[in-house]
Amino acid sequence: MNFRESSAELYKSYTRKKIYIGLVLATLLVVAIFGSFRVGAANLSVYELIYGLVNSSAPGASIIWNIRIPRILAALVAGMYMGIEGSVMQSVLRNPLASPYTMGISQGAAFGAAFAIIVLGAGTVHSTQAHAVMVNNPYLTVLAAFAGAIMGVVAILLISRVRSVTPEVMILAGVAMSALFSAGTMFLQYFASETQVAATIFWTFGDVERAVWSDVWIMLVFLLPVILYFLYHAWDFNSLESGEETARGLGVNTHGLRLKGMLITSFTSALTVAFLGVIGFVGLIAPHIMRRVIGNDHRFLIPTSALLGALILLVSDTIARSIISPIVLPVGIITAFMGAPMFLYIIMKMRR
Repeated sequence: MNFRESSAELYKSYTRKKIYIGLVLATLLVVAIFGSFRVGAANLSVYELIYGLVNSSAPGASIIWNIRIPRILAALVAGMYMGIEGSVMQSVLRNPLASPYTMGISQGAAFGAAFAIIVLGAGTVHSTQAHAVMVNNPYLTVLAAFAGAIMGVVAILLISRVRSVTPEVMILAGVAMSALFSAGTMFLQYFASETQVAATIFWTFGDVERAVWSDVWIMLVFLLPVILYFLYHAWDFNSLESGEETARGLGVNTHGLRLKGMLITSFTSALTVAFLGVIGFVGLIAPHIMRRVIGNDHRFLIPTSALLGALILLVSDTIARSIISPIVLPVGIITAFMGAPMFLYIIMKMRR
């Protein structure tokens, strides 16, 4: 076997291993979906689940189609968005701690969405319970959330252009942006009624249970174009891993790549925050794990991070529904409990 044949065989083995990892994640995701279907206040058997899926007049069909399927789809799509957002932001910012939540972008989107709901009347406040806010104008809410996220992106991009900036400084900038947007949200709450304050607090808890079919469809529409765009530019992200100068030498428009990547991930983050509230750390955990398992090749890193993000969020939601049943916790609480130790671990490793 000559050198060329040996290299070709090594490359095939390299890609085959990563494809197998993707297939394992997809299989685990299918298992998690089935497990999520089984968890709920209504204890449906496997037969009732299957019969309800194919027959809309079956006794459990309403629960399956109006409650469980929208919830599962919302968790899958939001988790995929978060996995993609984390892998892209960690690449363009050259920071292993980057994600919409840690950089303050999610908090900016939350401020924009809260402004639309309380001030612009995009939501109806009807109680002080977990489902107190009903979004009756999703387009205005998403646009306001995107505007809030963009304010955070502009600040992060300006800071990232400073040559001497370190990953630690970027995270401190994210903390500062989070504090700023949290202050803005508290400012809105200060002038709101008691019901609005309580409802806004409940709304900011990330929870996929509040998703309805209209929200799910809007989130689904953008998923495939976003994945295809980032996969199309996977080689550009790979070159960026070797440094800014190397990427430019290979003909990559690094400024345009960074700007478009941050704008798209901000928009998808705004989508999830506007409909589901703030769900933290999934965008940090999923890409960081996949980088260790699969490497920095974005042809495989982006789709596997999406799969792992969906798996983490769906399993977290299943835990949230069953851990102290019949009380259902917001999934954002579970992801925060999982993500905070991971965040501290990454920081300590960076310091070493």
